[in-house]
Amino acid sequence: MDISVIIGLIAGFGGILLGYVIEGGNPAALFGLSALIIIIGGTVGALITSFSIKEVLTIPKILGDAMSPANSPSAELAGQIVDLSDKARKEGLLSLDDMVEDIEDPLFRKGIRMVVDGVDPDEIEKLLETDIAIYEFVKKEEAELFAAMGGYMPTMGIIGTVTGLVLVLGNLGGADMGRLGHSISAAFIATLYGIGLANLFALPVSLKLKGKIKKEKLRMEMILTGVFAIHKGESPMLVKEKMLSYLEEEEQKLLEKGGGEE
Repeated sequence: MDISVIIGLIAGFGGILLGYVIEGGNPAALFGLSALIIIIGGTVGALITSFSIKEVLTIPKILGDAMSPANSPSAELAGQIVDLSDKARKEGLLSLDDMVEDIEDPLFRKGIRMVVDGVDPDEIEKLLETDIAIYEFVKKEEAELFAAMGGYMPTMGIIGTVTGLVLVLGNLGGADMGRLGHSISAAFIATLYGIGLANLFALPVSLKLKGKIKKEKLRMEMILTGVFAIHKGESPMLVKEKMLSYLEEEEQKLLEKGGGEE
């Protein structure tokens, strides 16, 4: 699990709460059930209108994905690509047949399977690029769901505040000052919730998902490069150099230590 999401949420909400307490505030005063209902209900309704019920129901799953580590280009995968290129160069492409099912990455396994089966390189490129495009489209839609949520929440907070103030003004004549002040304070809690949830939860999660898309797409592009290099029978040393360009510095060092030599 990528605990940065949890740490970020705790740090964000905790910092605001701590600052409020230091200023002499009572944390219990920040609880507003009606405000929470307005924001969550209004946001869910807006999301269903913008997307679909099926997509909105995937929010818990998407949040779980945001808390999982990104499937970035790795020295392990790069090393596997180099090893397969070495074997293919020495023993031929058909020698990879027994190794296909041991490949964990589904895109890489699919690519090598097509290479072994003798599929035309242009067809392999089209099929793999289509898989990458579909993946990117689906994942961007998921990120947009949270981005839209971050846009709706502050507005719902303002709506909650306005409705609260309407009630306050409607009872202005018979209310004492103490009760009036409490009602106004309660009305503004909705705005606090809306802005807080949008900027500390929804929008950061959206950016997190978009960052994961970039890293995982880069891994897929590395696989695409590796599959074509294997199909062409390129030198393992050349394949290794190509793989290094996709890796971060730490992963580059691991690949250098891990071999992949001819």
